[in-house]
Amino acid sequence: MIFRFLFLFVFLFIVELYAFQVFRTLLKTKWILLFYIAGSVLALIYIIYSISKYDPSVGQTQKSLFVMGFMLLVYVPKMILALTMFGEDIFRFGSGTINYFIDNDVKTSFLPSRRKFVSQIGLGLASIPFLSLIYGITVGKYNFKVIKQNIFFPDLPDAFDGFTITHISDIHSGSFDNPEKINYAVDLINQQVSDILLFTGDIVNAKAEEMHPWLETFNRLEKPKYGKFSILGNHDYGAYLEWKSNKAKEENFMAIKDLHRQIDFKLLLNENVKIEKDGQEIAIIGVENWGKHFDKIGDLNKASAGISDNDFKILMSHDPSHWEEVVKNHPKNVQLTLSGHTHGMQFGIEIPGWFKWSLAQYVYKQWAGLYENVGRYIYVNRGFGFHAYPGRVGIMPEITVIRLNKGENKI
Repeated sequence: MIFRFLFLFVFLFIVELYAFQVFRTLLKTKWILLFYIAGSVLALIYIIYSISKYDPSVGQTQKSLFVMGFMLLVYVPKMILALTMFGEDIFRFGSGTINYFIDNDVKTSFLPSRRKFVSQIGLGLASIPFLSLIYGITVGKYNFKVIKQNIFFPDLPDAFDGFTITHISDIHSGSFDNPEKINYAVDLINQQVSDILLFTGDIVNAKAEEMHPWLETFNRLEKPKYGKFSILGNHDYGAYLEWKSNKAKEENFMAIKDLHRQIDFKLLLNENVKIEKDGQEIAIIGVENWGKHFDKIGDLNKASAGISDNDFKILMSHDPSHWEEVVKNHPKNVQLTLSGHTHGMQFGIEIPGWFKWSLAQYVYKQWAGLYENVGRYIYVNRGFGFHAYPGRVGIMPEITVIRLNKGENKI
């Protein structure tokens, strides 16, 4: 633990040292520089102190969310400045080396002086994440988007042609701080008037009590004709906290599972239900969490008991790595999987139909939107809530409406 703090302190100190070079190059007024130094020192002390006081038995709180947001707001722009200055130092060192060997009688300093325009470029580049992070914290985290997706299946039962699913994921109720915005999002879900409502896990950050202030709000989710079904996500197991006892952890887990009942969702724990329409059926399968970087509790074989390979199946599995590692080549032939988990890292760039990028793509092959493998699909929801960073930049909170269509595969 001490080594971690030491490493963090050294890293931030180097970033601060390089970032200071920008302001020293651009600002010549001494008292302004002193003000910048004092502010930077106070910010660093506050961040280090707050991190040192983090209680792993409590987990994420509104204060820890604020600290994370503040740290990113301060240090992401400064890291851009540091990289800019470091790049200039490489150039300066190369230039100084060349000048030394060409003319070692030159009386000037080995390193050329810093160039003002490089610092100006660095400051301009740093302003982009700075302003983006402010937007993400103040607006982006509640900028709910309804994304509509048509998917075609040649083996879809005729009765379900045009069947609609509203899909939400990753509520993370412990992060909410604006009842008006959450009520708006619930209204937005109700406005979709889909045939079924599916929720793919992470109702809380860690503790059941986080959802208690929001039970009334989520009880306003109207029950569609074919029901409301849900599964658990990795955060629902209390795995990221230090518990006083196994009994306390188990009691919390039981309480989290009961939250689904309290908001009128049928929680599927490695089990399935059949949905009947006009004499035909599709199967809704719900597995517990299975993650490449988490305990593999989900059991597709157990969950799909009583379902034939030829039945049309919709699988709810929180972590999309389950699809990549198991589901897409499973003999049960799951036609559609619905996941969440990634949040798209809550930071990225999306131009619909043209470009999509996030750090999430370097961790998960399927991280946002629709993916296909030999006629089997997965849709990864970008998440309803937020976690760790109290905001969203470029990757907005999502309510998905999927329409099932009878026909040839299209993507």
